[in-house]
Amino acid sequence: MVGAGEAVGGAGKHGMRERLYYGCAIVVVVILGISSREFAAELPVFVAEHFGDGLWASMVYLGFRMLDVRRSRMWALGLSAAFCCGVEVSQLYQAEWINEIRSTTLGALILGQGFLAVDFVRYGLGIAVTFLVDWFMRVGRD
Repeated sequence: MVGAGEAVGGAGKHGMRERLYYGCAIVVVVILGISSREFAAELPVFVAEHFGDGLWASMVYLGFRMLDVRRSRMWALGLSAAFCCGVEVSQLYQAEWINEIRSTTLGALILGQGFLAVDFVRYGLGIAVTFLVDWFMRVGRD
């Protein structure tokens, strides 16, 4: 049972503060990710082609950390990698109903539009970099 002052998935005020940090990080990453698509023509080709997927995976990692701050970073790393890879593999499924969802802006942002093996590398790097930043920012505080 959750005690007074404790939120589900976190321990009281500490958990809420952690969630706020991760929530703010998600907002920043989403803005960067959308900007990497919106301003692709103005960005270096490498950045325009690769950073959006890495930032999406970064957002997924941060989302799992925000969901339950009591769990380990490794839990979030594993779950976000599995989620991102699952979404990528799901793009091999091309039924009309799911392609209609993918044709919407939100559907494309969440489900992607087409399978690309290189996306696994992009996701892995996005998650790994975010994991390392998360870990180094928290050293000595845990």
